Amino acid sequence: MIQPVANGLRTDHPVPGLPFINDERLLLDNPDAIERTGRNQGEGLWGRTDRLDGGGWVAFTTETKNRDYAWAVHQHPEHGRTVLLIRDTDLSSLHHEWVYGRNGFLYRHGGYWWDGDCWYRPQQIVDRAYEGYQARPVADAVTITAVDVLARPATPHTARIAKIADFTALEEPLPHWREHLALWASHRKPGSLPLDQCTVDLWAPELDPARFVDRAGLARIAELELEDLPHPKYGRQDLPPPQIETAEGPRWSRPVAGDWAEQYHRTHGPRKLLSATTTFGTGQPRGLVDDHHRLTKIIADSLQDAEESKKNRLFTRGSSTTHEEQAAHLAWWPAVAINDSTDGFIPLTAVRTTIIEAVLGGLARDMEGNDAPQNVLLGDLRGDVVHLIDWYILREPQLAPALFGEICLDARLRFGLDPKDVGDLLRRSLNLDSGLDHQTLKTLLELALPPSAQSPKNNDGRRR
Repeated sequence: MIQPVANGLRTDHPVPGLPFINDERLLLDNPDAIERTGRNQGEGLWGRTDRLDGGGWVAFTTETKNRDYAWAVHQHPEHGRTVLLIRDTDLSSLHHEWVYGRNGFLYRHGGYWWDGDCWYRPQQIVDRAYEGYQARPVADAVTITAVDVLARPATPHTARIAKIADFTALEEPLPHWREHLALWASHRKPGSLPLDQCTVDLWAPELDPARFVDRAGLARIAELELEDLPHPKYGRQDLPPPQIETAEGPRWSRPVAGDWAEQYHRTHGPRKLLSATTTFGTGQPRGLVDDHHRLTKIIADSLQDAEESKKNRLFTRGSSTTHEEQAAHLAWWPAVAINDSTDGFIPLTAVRTTIIEAVLGGLARDMEGNDAPQNVLLGDLRGDVVHLIDWYILREPQLAPALFGEICLDARLRFGLDPKDVGDLLRRSLNLDSGLDHQTLKTLLELALPPSAQSPKNNDGRRR
């Protein structure tokens, strides 16, 4: 997790426990100027600004007077600005989170995040249909504002605003932070975001430290042995983001631990579910084990046939048969079994259907928003699809005409594409990525493409 080290004095949303730093050098109304502070100003300096979808912007710059740190500014069109001092090494990571992370702009308690309307738990549940993480709201969440914190009793303490030039990040949160917040509030300018709209923290029942769990609790929630959990010392990135750190180790809220357990089983569960034990006592994917058992029987039967056959003397004592010949004999029937179209190891009919649908899927993408098939530009097939075509026709060469013919037929009926255009696409894509040599491929396509998908002939009968 990205840990800010200080608040800018003009931030609207202070992070609890962090000191406030004079940020007057930053032109907070000019993101381009913030970027220029560090960008191209010397080795090790960097700056960046980006406009955000829905309005607002972000800007970053290395602090030139203290290059271990960088400023990060998030300007929200409704909720004002966030000004943070972070470690310079975290600059690109926070830029990615704010611009592409789809996880709000305020982060508290180890990754709990706020988008301006709702608080959510740290992102852990991957949703590949949206190329991101599922947002899970916090139950009974209460937003704590600056007004709420300042309403608490004051304590005798002298707060101060730090300067960037001699700043060093603290190892522990500031004591008496309420007094530092009061000093921050006294520096607010007219027109600033009202204090009751300045978000400081989050409270929720699940964030009660008394209800947090340690590694043993995390293991119980995930239904794992403790020794199967990643160790914080060596595999911290594989554990959920902790809500607090203690002398005994990290602690997590139960919902965060539950989300981590769910994602852990989503990641590792299919392999466990579809595993089996090999003859050698090891765990392997069930399909591999099934294939091994089938091949074992095929080879055993082959050995038995060879031993019983009076005509086959490959395995009789004194035979001059080479190891290569023996291996060729033993490998033949497994190879036949793998390529058997009726009961083989690989369902060739299903592979053929997959190839056709993959090609048509690519054509569908090319046709999106185009009502004139004669004017559409067909993109090349993906390399993996071409490799699968290679694999199929090398094992079922007699079915190549049927494969290419069905592709051209479906493309014509579903998209109105001229078979000639589809034939050109197949020819071009295969020439780019097929493992077949050029002459073999040329001859194959002349034989296997439908006549309507062939290039016209020259006067001498050769294809153009």
